[in-house]
Amino acid sequence: MTGHAAADLTSGGARLPGDGVASPLSGKDLAASIRAEVAAMVAQGPAPKLAIVTATADEASAWYVRSLARAAGKVGITCEVVDLGPHADAATITATLVALGTDPGTHGVILQTPLPAGVSAREVALAIEPARDVDGANPVSLGRLATGLPAYAPATAEAVVALLDHHGIALAGKEVVVVGRSTVVGKPLAHLLLDRDATVTVCHSRTVNLPAVTRRADILVVAVGRAGLVTADHVAPGAVVIDVGTHPTADGGLVGDVDAGSVAAVAGALSPVPGGVGPVTTALLLRHTLDAARA
Repeated sequence: MTGHAAADLTSGGARLPGDGVASPLSGKDLAASIRAEVAAMVAQGPAPKLAIVTATADEASAWYVRSLARAAGKVGITCEVVDLGPHADAATITATLVALGTDPGTHGVILQTPLPAGVSAREVALAIEPARDVDGANPVSLGRLATGLPAYAPATAEAVVALLDHHGIALAGKEVVVVGRSTVVGKPLAHLLLDRDATVTVCHSRTVNLPAVTRRADILVVAVGRAGLVTADHVAPGAVVIDVGTHPTADGGLVGDVDAGSVAAVAGALSPVPGGVGPVTTALLLRHTLDAARA
């Protein structure tokens, strides 16, 4: 983002000057830069290995795993997909995670969701070795993050902050509203934002009069998992809006949690879906895997 809009927010302005066309907050250049940096460092050694454990027949999840494996290969990271099948039980998943956590040749471990019915992701994620928990899924990692101790943050939450930094959006002193309280995005993101001196409000399904709360935001992050939930009525003129949602459409496309058509006419800046948070998330997972290998 260039010009007077970026200068306004980085120099202390509360919001961007909304002019009816939101500036796009693309993550493609940032993701490419991170991948290039990772590839250069991988070439120097050691050779990292990422293991992704899956136990689902969900095609959207399978597509994501394939794309992550391809991205890993392009930067020189070995990626092993451990497919346990859609009927795996908690004991099998836990045993697999424990084995990967003690394998000296594996440096990063990701537990892909969704999991089979009856299996608690929160409980089985406890089996991920924190030093290899490159997507911050183990509750121990979230606890360390919350108390300021070293830990890998969930990559999607970290990607939101990285995207804002990349586009020169200041956080200190700003009012940030996060819609969604998952342990994957909402809760860890709140901690990351607080660490950057933002004033943070987290909304959820029981928030009363959601639009009244979200309209207070200088920066609005939507990660609730409902396509098109946030409309122009939820957004203050000139606010920065980050859309974390990804929902496949019948024609093979993707849409987010934000109704981009209406919000773009009000917001000062808006991250696109696809092409916003998503590619940065993938790139950060690769960086975390490299960091784990070097550690």
